[in-house]
Amino acid sequence: MRRRSPPPPSPLPQRDGVDPMRVRLPVGDAWATVRDHLVARLAAGAGVIDAMLDEGRIVDVSGRPVPRDMAYVPGMSVWFHRELPDEERVPFTVDVLYRDEHLVVADKPHFLATTPRGSHIAETVLARLRRQLDIPALGAAHRLDRLTAGLVLFTVRPEERGAYQSLFRDRRVTKEYEAVAPHDPALVLPRTVRSRILKERGVLAAREVEGEPNAVSRVELLEHRDGRARYRLMPRTGQTHQLRVHMSALGVPILGDPLYPVVTGPVTVGDFRRPLQLLARLLEFTDPITGREHRFVSPRGLRSWSHYEEWAG
Repeated sequence: MRRRSPPPPSPLPQRDGVDPMRVRLPVGDAWATVRDHLVARLAAGAGVIDAMLDEGRIVDVSGRPVPRDMAYVPGMSVWFHRELPDEERVPFTVDVLYRDEHLVVADKPHFLATTPRGSHIAETVLARLRRQLDIPALGAAHRLDRLTAGLVLFTVRPEERGAYQSLFRDRRVTKEYEAVAPHDPALVLPRTVRSRILKERGVLAAREVEGEPNAVSRVELLEHRDGRARYRLMPRTGQTHQLRVHMSALGVPILGDPLYPVVTGPVTVGDFRRPLQLLARLLEFTDPITGREHRFVSPRGLRSWSHYEEWAG
């Protein structure tokens, strides 16, 4: 199998910890100009693209502004900075638990996305840490859902990122989560849940379907009181929303979940009162670069367990 060539380095610097966008002109297309392709491909509209071109905000690999009449060259790349949306600041800190010359382990709060995506760009863990630690090359080895809190691993050197990503791909990382959900005395635990989960593009919630299982989770009961329970969850696979789907399927959906068992209305922007009660508590692995054994534990707590009335109010 031929390896993909790495993309050319960006001629534009980061802005607010966010990388510029790169658009590669597809081979096989036959547009007259770069401008025509960008207008058709991007959702910004012809007026916005023309203004960006006229202002020199779209550049080629050498950093030279792309003129409106530049001929379309298949395989060519252009770069530009996207307009950052007006983002509501997530009023919680990102805590750095560990840092060396190879990796950074951060403890992320609820409501903060791991990496730039969609309407969450500068208000992400990656962009914040790049600014906070002054490490422009910092990259994420894996991701947590925006609504989930806990441990995330980042890489310092781009050339080592693949080695750390392979830990997660090859299931060589021990991961433990903690969740608060209703207590069902009839639910026999511990147990291992196996199912096939399908997540369709454009659909908010994943669902279980017939077929060969692609999602495996271990569920254990830690303690219970007042109709609530604290659970230890150990995913053996990494399907989207896997733990949330499996807990809902067991009849004990995680508290604060806006998608499972039913999709509720969108949370009002700036409403941080009732976060999803799911925490990535532990990461344990052998460092693929140094050979060192790492074990990281988040000190965060889940408010619905320690201060339920405050969380529910």
